[in-house]
Amino acid sequence: MTRTWTPGTADAALTAIATTPRLVIALDFDGVASPLVPEPMAARALPAVKEQIERLVALPDTQVAFVSGRSMHDLRIITEHDDDSSVALAGSHGAQYWFPGSGDAASTGEATEDGAREELWEAAKPIIARYEGAEFEPKTFGMGVHTRRATPEVEAAVFAEIDALVAERFPHWRRRSGHRVLEFSSRTEGKDAAMGVLREHFDATGILFAGDDVTDEDALRVLKDGDLGVRVGPGESAATLRVESPQQIAELLAQVATERAAGRE
Repeated sequence: MTRTWTPGTADAALTAIATTPRLVIALDFDGVASPLVPEPMAARALPAVKEQIERLVALPDTQVAFVSGRSMHDLRIITEHDDDSSVALAGSHGAQYWFPGSGDAASTGEATEDGAREELWEAAKPIIARYEGAEFEPKTFGMGVHTRRATPEVEAAVFAEIDALVAERFPHWRRRSGHRVLEFSSRTEGKDAAMGVLREHFDATGILFAGDDVTDEDALRVLKDGDLGVRVGPGESAATLRVESPQQIAELLAQVATERAAGRE
């Protein structure tokens, strides 16, 4: 059962993950490191979250990664990420990777269908344009429809039309829904796959993963003994701990950084 963590309090689960020999801290970005914002490309990590990430990556045997549904191109923009960064990236729900010291990693998943993405874009854009507040997002392996500026009625209508389009022309594509967004991808990887890739690449003995949306549950459900799942906000979850907001994620990361640093003195 998921229990709520009170900022500033000790917790056995946090202590356990903070003292694991080789730690990976994997964070979804939107709604976790950054508040949800009306304009998707305007999202930026809270200064308090950035501060704690800097503390964590300075510690031995400690790796931070952002794991997002965003394409790698967009993820690097919103995370303000450069080639000298110590933070790893997993984009497109685990279909793309960037690692410190080596850069972009070759994708190991199945190849996409040539021309299919553009065919979907061409068919979907006129539909989305008819709905006030709905926005099209191009993705490396598909597309997204954002409705953060739309009414619930508009959201239901545009999602229904796009669902019908994809069901007719791209029935085998993977569908994902989240907070005011509907996505389709020709790749089947999920954030569960990203947990495995990060664990292997960094030889992690423990992973702390924090997410706020339905797609993050893929990752939370595959965490192992010695890992820790954190849910940001309401909703049923496989996570062990729950916090209310990105602001509290910063406080939770601060607790982990403090305990990890103390354990290595």
